[in-house]
Amino acid sequence: MSTAYSAAGWDRRLASARRVVNFLETCWDAFQERRKRERLRADLFDPNDRELMDIGISRGEIDFVASNRGIDPRGVRSNPPINV
Repeated sequence: MSTAYSAAGWDRRLASARRVVNFLETCWDAFQERRKRERLRADLFDPNDRELMDIGISRGEIDFVASNRGIDPRGVRSNPPINV
């Protein structure tokens, strides 16, 4: 009986430890993502307005671009339809 109890105790401890490790990994990933976003934001504030216009964003869009790196800001703007 004590062997079964001992094994069950280890299983619970390992499951608890795994949850802690998963939590810490999630925190670390969030921290790294925030650092990337802040680095990108700082890099985008360096160029002047003309250079930003050349890459297709304005100074007002920097926070959006830094927060949503997977979205192309040029696709967000909608052009009016062309009447033929």
